[in-house]
Amino acid sequence: MIFDVINNQIRDGAPPETKATYDRLLAGGYPEEEVMKYIACVVSLEIFSVVNEGRTYDEQSYVAALKALPTLPWDEE
Repeated sequence: MIFDVINNQIRDGAPPETKATYDRLLAGGYPEEEVMKYIACVVSLEIFSVVNEGRTYDEQSYVAALKALPTLPWDEE
């Protein structure tokens, strides 16, 4: 299901940073499966935060996490 979210974001260009991140990581030599897993981590973290913390979707935070890949959000702490 998370991969469906990613594929929809890439297809729809919303946000465009999802496709840009996908392309950047592929160009950097990461296999497609690993790229999808990296992006899935960011999607999952955002969903978890919305559901468990009761906050609204934060596109700015989501995009920042995508741009930081392959460093995962929890690697920065």
